[in-house]
Amino acid sequence: MSTLLTQVIPNSSTSMAPTFLLVGMPGLSAAPSWWTIPLIAVYLLSALGNGTILCVIALEPTLHRPMYFFLFLLSVSDIGLVTSLMPTLLGLALADAYIVPASACLLQIFFIHVFSVMESSVLLAMALDRALAICRPLHYPALLTNGTIKKIGMAIAFRCLGLHIPLPFLLAHMSYCRPQILTHSYCLHPDVAHLACPGAWGAVYSLSVVLSAMALDPLLIFFSYGLIGRVLQGVGSSEDCWKAGQTCAAHLSAVLLFYTPMILLALINRLKLPLPQPAHTLLSYVHFLLPPLINPVLYSVKMKEIRERILKRFQPKKVGCTQ
Repeated sequence: MSTLLTQVIPNSSTSMAPTFLLVGMPGLSAAPSWWTIPLIAVYLLSALGNGTILCVIALEPTLHRPMYFFLFLLSVSDIGLVTSLMPTLLGLALADAYIVPASACLLQIFFIHVFSVMESSVLLAMALDRALAICRPLHYPALLTNGTIKKIGMAIAFRCLGLHIPLPFLLAHMSYCRPQILTHSYCLHPDVAHLACPGAWGAVYSLSVVLSAMALDPLLIFFSYGLIGRVLQGVGSSEDCWKAGQTCAAHLSAVLLFYTPMILLALINRLKLPLPQPAHTLLSYVHFLLPPLINPVLYSVKMKEIRERILKRFQPKKVGCTQ
């Protein structure tokens, strides 16, 4: 490990070093090979579940509606996110590849944050969709037209790509005063930006871009659910209230699954709570790896139309003889 450290510790304020040092999962560095199996299983199950939802929505004309368009984008972001994480995770597990080139690290930062912000943006769009459907049911078809959906999709694409393309270039040209040792098994923007010298102007832009999504989106989502809750309180029929609640259950579960670990990590860092490093690392893994694995299950179980179309597509066709 000392040999690795000498390759990533700068002598003074310098530009970005050619490599970064990743940190493996605490307690597993002595025998990393066995946790390769869970990692591969998580990736394959995530790809299978989200790929199934993508295929069903794409092939079923009856699902070509706003709610399922956003679900389609959510599955794309889930597959992209888990795929972006796997190179360094599997490199550590299979080959003890603790050292990662700066160019590869910056590329991973770009894709991780693009797909993370895409997921956050889609969850926000889904919350607004549910709020309009429940709070303004008569105006819903006129408000969410195909043109409106296209504009929302373009806004999500610009937010993910347009605002994040400069990030790797800014990080590459900042001066770094600290040892270039990261605190996770993958490259994240806060990790790399924290290593920059105080006063690095690029860090201001990059931090504002990241916080604009990961801090603002959950506030707007919970505001939308506040509006939904107020409307449901005035619904006289318990059956109607139950049906409306069921349509939001899968989405609300996905929101809590995605944001809760991130909010806990932010509070722990802000309050400087004495949390052991393994627990800190586990929360990070939960934030990035669990939503792509669980979201397809949530939407398949909670959304009747998705469940029925999946069963219809994959159940064996009966072949009989006519008399």
